[in-house]
Amino acid sequence: MLKKCLRNRTFVVSVIVLLPILVIAAVGPWIVPHDPLEINPNLVLKPALPDHPFGTDEFGRDILSRLILGIRPSLTVALGSTLLAFAVGLLLGIVAGYFRGIAEKTVMRAVDIVLCFPPILLALMVVGFWGAGIKNLIMIIGIVYAPHFARIAYSSTLQIKKQEYVESELSLGASHTRVLFGCILPNIMSPLIIQISLTIAAAILLESGLSFLGLGVVPPEPSWGQMIGQSRGYISLNPMYAVWPSLCLGITILSVNLLGDSLRDILDPKLNRS
Repeated sequence: MLKKCLRNRTFVVSVIVLLPILVIAAVGPWIVPHDPLEINPNLVLKPALPDHPFGTDEFGRDILSRLILGIRPSLTVALGSTLLAFAVGLLLGIVAGYFRGIAEKTVMRAVDIVLCFPPILLALMVVGFWGAGIKNLIMIIGIVYAPHFARIAYSSTLQIKKQEYVESELSLGASHTRVLFGCILPNIMSPLIIQISLTIAAAILLESGLSFLGLGVVPPEPSWGQMIGQSRGYISLNPMYAVWPSLCLGITILSVNLLGDSLRDILDPKLNRS
């Protein structure tokens, strides 16, 4: 498995790009050159300076420092919501696919209802009731993307349940828990792992969109989407204020999507082009 990953150039490049981002997110508070919340009226919307290589924002705050700390909320929301969506969707999907009957109808109809709404619209509706903040964003985005995992787990469970080794376990008197988590779960993880990488990228984009609209991360805590939204009114004065967070966001999402594509090629022999 490791050899396959190392032979896939897309996987290697995406990991090389993502690892520094994860490291910076982990050690960000200790490496920022300036206090990202410090207001300096004498340095409002300045271009690149020796002490501020990325310039300053409308309050004179250092853009580089805010970019470094802005990684954390985006990744925290993306990873937390993806983990929640994976856990909820997996449980619902395998239960519906294994037990069928009422459980199948109830779960899959609920999944279809949620999937009828565009993610951003559904998130906006829920944020209106629950309010903004990182914890609420994790819950909201997790609920929005749980149906994607549920459908994959459901369809995969239906296929695996028909295999002879599963029927053999049942005929020998194995419990439902043993069959679900000992036989079925290990054999449906490949498509779920691919979906995890795709959901992380989608969650980062959704969190940034909500923060762009002022419904995500609560100021003054920085976030890339929030910085892009705040920079709209100052593009003519300092265009790089909008360019830097947009560039960081684009590179991160592209890298995660490429990681997902490479994992699909590695884990699915039919699509393996490496």
